[in-house]
Amino acid sequence: MLRLLKIFAVVLVLGGVMAGGYFTRDLWVPWLVNQQASGDPTTDSSTAGVALPNEQVNLSPQAQKNLQLHSKPLQPTSYWKTIQIPGTVVDRPGISDRGVVAPVSAVVTAIHHYAGETLESGATLFTLRLVGESFQTSQTELFKAMKESEITQEEIKRLTPLFESGAVPRSKHIELKNELRRLAVTMQAHRQDLQIRGLTSAQIDSVASGTFISEISVAVPAGLVVDENDKSQNINSGIFELQQLNIELGQHVQAGQRLCTLSQHQSLFIEGRAFRRELPLLQRAAEEAWPIRAELLESSEYDWQDSIPPLTIHHISNELNDDKRTISFFLSLENQSRSYQRDGQRLFLWRFRPGQRVQLHVQVEQLENVFVLPAAAVVKEGPEFYVFRHNGNIFDRKPVHVLHQTQDAVVVSNDGSVPAGIYIAQTGAVQLNRVLKSQSGSAPSGVHVHADGSVHANH
Repeated sequence: MLRLLKIFAVVLVLGGVMAGGYFTRDLWVPWLVNQQASGDPTTDSSTAGVALPNEQVNLSPQAQKNLQLHSKPLQPTSYWKTIQIPGTVVDRPGISDRGVVAPVSAVVTAIHHYAGETLESGATLFTLRLVGESFQTSQTELFKAMKESEITQEEIKRLTPLFESGAVPRSKHIELKNELRRLAVTMQAHRQDLQIRGLTSAQIDSVASGTFISEISVAVPAGLVVDENDKSQNINSGIFELQQLNIELGQHVQAGQRLCTLSQHQSLFIEGRAFRRELPLLQRAAEEAWPIRAELLESSEYDWQDSIPPLTIHHISNELNDDKRTISFFLSLENQSRSYQRDGQRLFLWRFRPGQRVQLHVQVEQLENVFVLPAAAVVKEGPEFYVFRHNGNIFDRKPVHVLHQTQDAVVVSNDGSVPAGIYIAQTGAVQLNRVLKSQSGSAPSGVHVHADGSVHANH
């Protein structure tokens, strides 16, 4: 009996020692490896890729630099899950483009500006020589009514004493007054007609005095009337760019025919095309005014350094597109520009142009109290995801629960598997995992793994 108690006591002591060593392994294993490394200088290179117990890898500072490893402490944060939707920069109807038409039937005698030039409201675009009979008729009728009005006024002035003495009936006086009012209405009508056709007030007064107009100038129209409370129309409405000429010198044009197209690219739209199943997500994003990130799909943007500010949905189309599978939605986009001088003309360079393709990242769900890591910080092995905790030269592999992942980022649950504040390798998780598998003997036969994580066939 006593002998059995002694054996049991020995087993109990050995078990306690083994348990204590197991639970304190994080303290004595790194120390033991460092002691071995310091005692034998030749072991520096051999321990660069050693896999230690409990899924640990020891990398020398040189190996860490070779792998370009860097670490950051884990900080809980919030993260928005997004969906990616393709989009295109398009003109904003009623704002981006404006047509200029001929007010009368005429012949183009001068073109003062050409495509690409920047113009302000009031600048002369074309000179037209009048050939339409209606325009000449309006001028003639205005001059005729003006002269008849003057004659009627002189007649009233001459007959006034006779009206007062009774020599001329009062009915004659009333008749002349009515004639004067009729002529005033006629003159006002012809003035309005000439004003609509493009004549200025000074030119109309000249016609009324007998100097008829044979040529008129077509100018850049006034800028858009912008609502000061509508920030989406925060544009310099008096500046236009001559986008396209539609006529030639000497061409005969009819009243209402388009002469040119002016563009105002300060305010544009981004048109996104979403599938019908994504419509509820878009509707919520529009109602909540959630910010949407737009990414230009361009290889280079020259020296436009600023990113596109967050956008919001302006409106969602109420009709399906022609393919019957997608629905368009639109986001207001304020353009960015630079100007330069060329041959005395001020020209504009625009950053965004109709036709450019973009990628829209639409927020759909917010995840609270999570860890957000770069994609290179996490490695997948079967159903498991791992990160590597960095402590000096030791990289300890830790399993984590991944809630969401994209091409650039991985969202990890803050469930206690990795506590906040510890340093996690932000890059090289795949290489570290290869080294760990190689040193643990799980690498495929016929290959070997270098300290940088690369796999090579045995020679």
